[in-house]
Order: sequence, then C-alpha cells, then structure tokens
Amino acid sequence: MNRFFITIILVSMLASCKEKAVVETVIPENQDHLIASILWFQSSAEMQALFYQGYNAAKASLSDKIKKRDNKKPKAVIMDIDETILDNSPVETLQVKGNLAFSDSLWLAWVNKASAELLPGAKDFIRFADSVGVEVFYLSNRESKDEFLPTLNNLIAKGLPFADSIHLVLRDDLSSKEIRRGSIAEKYDILLLIGDNLADFDQIFDARGDDLGFGAVKNYSKKFGRDFIILPNPMYGPWMNASIKNLEDTTIRAKLIRALK
Repeated sequence: MNRFFITIILVSMLASCKEKAVVETVIPENQDHLIASILWFQSSAEMQALFYQGYNAAKASLSDKIKKRDNKKPKAVIMDIDETILDNSPVETLQVKGNLAFSDSLWLAWVNKASAELLPGAKDFIRFADSVGVEVFYLSNRESKDEFLPTLNNLIAKGLPFADSIHLVLRDDLSSKEIRRGSIAEKYDILLLIGDNLADFDQIFDARGDDLGFGAVKNYSKKFGRDFIILPNPMYGPWMNASIKNLEDTTIRAKLIRALK
C-alpha cells in the first residue's frame, strides 16, 4: 500500500474519531430549572419596573454627584453589558428548548448575531449621562478576541452613545474587572457603577465564601442605590455557582433542589 493511501486512511480515521468525540461530549442536559427565571425576565411587568427603578435611581445619584464632585478628571459611569444593557434571555430559551447546557460555542453563536435587544431604561440613562457630560464605559467579561466586533455592532445598532473602541472594554484574560476598572479610574472620576452582578462593583465581591457574599453586601450596604446600582438577573450568575459549589449531585437541577432551604 503506497504512502498516499495510508495518509488517506489515517485522515479518515482521525476525522471519524473527532466526530465520535464531539458526539460523545454533546450530552443533552435538562434545563427546566431555568424556565420560571426566563419567563419572569421576559414576561413580568415587575422585571420592567425594577429596571426602570434602577435606572431612575442611577439618574438621581448621577445628578447629585455631578453637583458635589470637584475632581478635575473627566467624569464617567461604568456599566456592565449583559443583563444590564442587553437582553440575552433568548439564548437561555434555546438552552431550555434544546436541553442544552451552557457552552462557549452556543454563546458565541448568539453574540455573533449582534441582535440582543435593549433592557428597559438603559438607553435613556446612557443618553442622560451623555447629556450631562458624563462618559459611559461598557465594561464586560465578553472576550475581546472573538466578541469585540459583534458586541460593538450590537451597541451601535441600538443607537447607544459611546459605542466605540475606546469605551468598550472587554476581557483579555482575567475575569475580575478590578484591573480594568482601575485603568479607567486613572483617567476618569468614576461616579457610578451599574450591573447585574456584585463583581461589577468591587473586587471584594469576586470570591464568595461560605456566607455566599452576604457579609460583603452588608458591609457595603450604604453604597447600593448611591454608588452601585444592581439590576435583577435570576437566570445565571456567581450566586448560583456559590450556592451549589459543594454539592455532589450529577445535574445542576438536582444541586439547586438540594440547595433550597
């Protein structure tokens, strides 16, 4: 048998093995634990009310800070993107309907569509910040390598001020946002931080201990509504990982049930 045919056979075998490996790793996983959370996020008037409430508080706080701050640096607000400005609940719906666990490939396919809708109050607040001379930085843990351009396109398509390469700050390696926040703070007076995740505000919230982060929240309680604006996201986040991290069940659903009190 000549070398050409041996090569063809080897390539075919590798392709077959690769295909088999992919099939074996894509295991359906029931995602029904997300149904009520997604439905609340997409269909409850309460969700919209909370977003409007959060952004109304953000406007009031920003207005107050502008009057009182005498820092000579230009002023800025730092905002998260996902479940703060853009609504990604459709990808959670795909997980439920397809019995699919979250995966990087599923997420990237969604991001590449650049079609996420805006959440209530977000655009109005960003326009308000712009009108009073405050710049907005979009600080997200979306990956800069593959997700920068579609994310920027999504923000531009929604007509948001500051949708440019300077104000969009994505993740290169570290998931903690502390270094990136610090880089912005070197040049700007940060008046307000807005997000759906406590880690959007301070590195003290990056690691949640056995108390699930309750202690840190209590210690920083006076900052919420004034320096930190937290928005509701019942679908995913470190809060879920912290609550089930020590449980041994094979599925997320089983772990969540065990975590209930």
